[in-house]
Amino acid sequence: MKIGVKNRTRIITIIVLLYILLFSYAAISKILDFENFQVQLGQSPLLSAFAFEISYLVPFAEIVIVLILLKTSWRYLGLLGSLILMTLFSSYIFIVLHYTSFVPCSCGGILEKMSWNSHLLFNLFFVLLAIVSIVFYHSLNPTATTRLLQKRTVSIIVISLVSSVTFMIALFLYSEAIMQYHNPFIRRYPQHPVSFQSSIDLKYNSYYFAGFAKDRIYLGNYSNPLQLLSVDPLLKNRKSISISNAPKKLLFKSVKILLQPPYFYLVDGVVGRMYKGNMSNWVITTELRDSPYFTKAVSMANGAFVIRSNIGQDGAHTLGIFETSQRANLRYDQTLLQQQIDGVFDTDGTLLYNASWNRWVYLYYYRNAFLVGKDNLELDYRGHTIDTTTQAKIKIAYLKDQQQRKMAAPPLIVNAHAALEQHLLFVHSLVKGQLENDKLWQEASIIDLYNLENKSYRFSFALYRLPGKKLTAFFIANEHLYALFGTHLAVYNWNTLLKKELKKGTKYKE
Repeated sequence: MKIGVKNRTRIITIIVLLYILLFSYAAISKILDFENFQVQLGQSPLLSAFAFEISYLVPFAEIVIVLILLKTSWRYLGLLGSLILMTLFSSYIFIVLHYTSFVPCSCGGILEKMSWNSHLLFNLFFVLLAIVSIVFYHSLNPTATTRLLQKRTVSIIVISLVSSVTFMIALFLYSEAIMQYHNPFIRRYPQHPVSFQSSIDLKYNSYYFAGFAKDRIYLGNYSNPLQLLSVDPLLKNRKSISISNAPKKLLFKSVKILLQPPYFYLVDGVVGRMYKGNMSNWVITTELRDSPYFTKAVSMANGAFVIRSNIGQDGAHTLGIFETSQRANLRYDQTLLQQQIDGVFDTDGTLLYNASWNRWVYLYYYRNAFLVGKDNLELDYRGHTIDTTTQAKIKIAYLKDQQQRKMAAPPLIVNAHAALEQHLLFVHSLVKGQLENDKLWQEASIIDLYNLENKSYRFSFALYRLPGKKLTAFFIANEHLYALFGTHLAVYNWNTLLKKELKKGTKYKE
C-alpha cells in the first residue's frame, strides 16, 4: 500500500509532536527533580564517572531538540537528533541489562515507574518512529531519484545508529576504567548486596569479633577477657566458652583473643605476652617465648603474627613480624608505614589478615590509603580508597616537655572499620562522596567494597542501622556480614552480587 504525500506529511507531524511532548516532559521532570536525577546518574554502573556532566547535558540536549523541532524548516535536523538521542538511551539500557555488574534501582525521569525491559521497548519504539519520519522526509524530496534517495536515507540512518551505539560502548568502557581504577569519589549502589536476617541483644557493649570457625562466629569480651561467646549464623544458638589454664600471677592489661583454627591465641601487647591453645578444649597449653610488646596483632596461618609496635623514632608506629614456628624471631620494617605528621596518630589504622588469601592488610584511619602484604611481611602493593583524603587531617598537642601527645581537635576519620574476606576488602567509610543523599547517611553506615587482586573499587552498599544504634564493628565470614551496633549483634546474608565478586578471585590463590 502506497502512502500519499499528504499522509506522509501528517505522519511526520504526528511523530514530531510526540517527540516534542516526550522530550519536553522528560527535560522538565529532570530539572524539577535535578538533585535526585544527579544521584541516580551517580549510581549508574555505566555513567557514574560522568554523572555531573551528563546531568546537565541530557536535559539541555532534550530542550535543544524540542526547539529545533518547533521550527518547521529545521525539523529534519530535529528528527535526526531525536534518532541519535533515543539510540543512545536504548544502547545505555541494553548495556546496563546485559553487560554491567549490576542493574541500578531505576532509570529516573519520565519513565521511572517502568521496568528496565519495558523502558527499552519504549525507547526502541521511538527509535522506529524516528527512522520512519526520516524515511518519509527524504521521500518528499521532488528533485532526487528514487535510488539516490534510498542510498542517502539508508546511509544517514545506519551512520546515526552505528555511531550512537559505538559512542555508548566506548563511554561504558571508559567509565568502567575510571570508576574502578581512577574513581573521582562517586559511589555506586547496586540493589541490595546484603539483606538483614536477624539480631540479638548481647546486653553489653564490650564485645569484639575474635574469629570464625566451624560455621560459628566467636566474640571476645574486653570486660571478661577469658570468656568467649559462640553464636551460630542464625543467632539462635549461643554458647559461652571459658578459657582455662591462664597464668594467674600475670596482671593482664589489654587482653585479646585471636582465632586461627584449630588454635586460639590469648595475647596482651601491653605486657608483651602471647599464649596458645587448641579450640577443641579451650585450654592454654603453650606460652610463646620472647613475645614482643605491640599495639595491634593478627595471627597468620603459619603460626606467625603481624604486629604493630611503637618502636620507631619518637614512638612512631612500625609494622613487624613475630615468627614462632621454630625459634622465635622478631623483625620490623620501618619503611612500611608512611609518616605524615607525627608517626603515631597519622599512621593509626586497622590491621587485618585472611588465611584463605594469605595476605595481611593495613588500612589507615585518617587517609585514603592501605597496604597489602604477604606472610613474610613483604609489601605486595600500596592502594587507595576512593575518597580524596590523601593527607591526614589531625591536630596534635604535645604535653610535658613534648613527651606526651594527644589529639588537639576531633580528627576526620576516613576509614572507621574494615573486614577482609579472601581478596575482598570491606571498608566502613565516614566520608560522603559526590551526588549522595543526606538521608541515606543519616539512616545507614556505608560500606565500600574493593577487589584487592585487580586493585579496583567495585561498589558500595548501605548497612541500615538498628534504631538508635551506630555501627561499632563488623566481620565477614562464610558469606555473612556480622555487625555490632552497641549492645546488639546483627547478621546480614550475602546476595548474588557479593557472591559473584568473591568467586572472581579464586584463580589468584596461592
